[in-house]
Amino acid sequence: MPRMIDVIRNSALPSNTMQFAAKGALLVPAQEMIEILVYLATHNKVFGEQARMTLAGWDEASARQAASNPQTPKEVLDYLIDPQNLRPVLLPLLLENPSIGEHFLISLAASASREQVEVMLTSPRVNRLGNVLNILGSNPNIREVESKAIREKLAALESQTTPEESPEPASPVAAIETEVADESQAEEVSDDVVNAFCAEHAAEIAAETGKTFQAIGGEHEELPDHGQALAAAAGAGATTSAAATVEVAPPRKPVAKKWTLSADEQRGNALQKIAKLDIKGRIQLAMKGNKEERSLLIRDGTKIVALAVLESPKLTDGEVEKFASQKNVLEAVLRAIPLKRRFMKMYPVVRNLTFNPRTPIDVSLGLMKNLLIHDLRNLSGNKEVSDTVRKLANKMFRAKLDVTKK
Repeated sequence: MPRMIDVIRNSALPSNTMQFAAKGALLVPAQEMIEILVYLATHNKVFGEQARMTLAGWDEASARQAASNPQTPKEVLDYLIDPQNLRPVLLPLLLENPSIGEHFLISLAASASREQVEVMLTSPRVNRLGNVLNILGSNPNIREVESKAIREKLAALESQTTPEESPEPASPVAAIETEVADESQAEEVSDDVVNAFCAEHAAEIAAETGKTFQAIGGEHEELPDHGQALAAAAGAGATTSAAATVEVAPPRKPVAKKWTLSADEQRGNALQKIAKLDIKGRIQLAMKGNKEERSLLIRDGTKIVALAVLESPKLTDGEVEKFASQKNVLEAVLRAIPLKRRFMKMYPVVRNLTFNPRTPIDVSLGLMKNLLIHDLRNLSGNKEVSDTVRKLANKMFRAKLDVTKK
């Protein structure tokens, strides 16, 4: 027998049936009823508000059970932890639920009210997460004594690494092997995912067919000067050939194994690999490649290739934070990042976008309301961004400052 939530999702039920479900009249288990209400609250325009009100007054015992259970559906947990829906009684349970991602806690730490700050400071899980504590320490509702305590906790966390976690400086071979291991553990991207993306953007791909890789800001920006290195090598070869005409260039050293290549050499190899690919090949690499390849392809002057990087399941939060601050990417990339809910739940991404002078003004203005007071102050004095952004940042900073004083 299909679950009621699947029936509601997959069938065109009459509006009165939707209303019946929203009122909680269906005889289904409490946990499944919560899932149904969350679905209505987030996807049904007619009865969404009614479902939200029902959830706000839902039986505390079953609500606590849902909040503490790691097996609760992700959509339900996302709804419960959302600041607009968060019930104070559920916050301690949600903070300890391992199915609640760290990025949710970071987002909450940035905007938490005074009451929420107090709860977060007593959470065992929060006190083990340095990234969350760091953002919580910048919350405008934090007190000086609490801020000092957070700094002490952060220092303690840094010093509590085990010998295995803080070994002697790793050799280049070990560092490369670790990177390879991390890549091998990353989620594999199936051809179906790539083909679906290409089918969805077939018209754009057809229009851009034939365009080669051309990095925004130039291919060699942030790269070693390969031109000078080649010139030096050619000079050395010329000197050698003067002495012995048989050899045009000096003998090559034995080729080192791949895992002993320096970071610069690896980056050069990645660039050469990308330069040989057509647009479809670069799209596939953007979605299935490694971090180094994504860092180059995000700068591709062909928009659809750069946007394909943001669709990669392998993309990490740290990479998105870096992309949000880059000036050598297309504006289309900076417009696409805020459209993904996952990215916008990471405060550093929001901050980096607003501070990036290449971010379109309308995007920056829309994100500024999410900035903390000290970031608004810094943005108001940032000479790189436009006057419009600076003036609004100053206005919002003064408004928040007045609220804090009250």
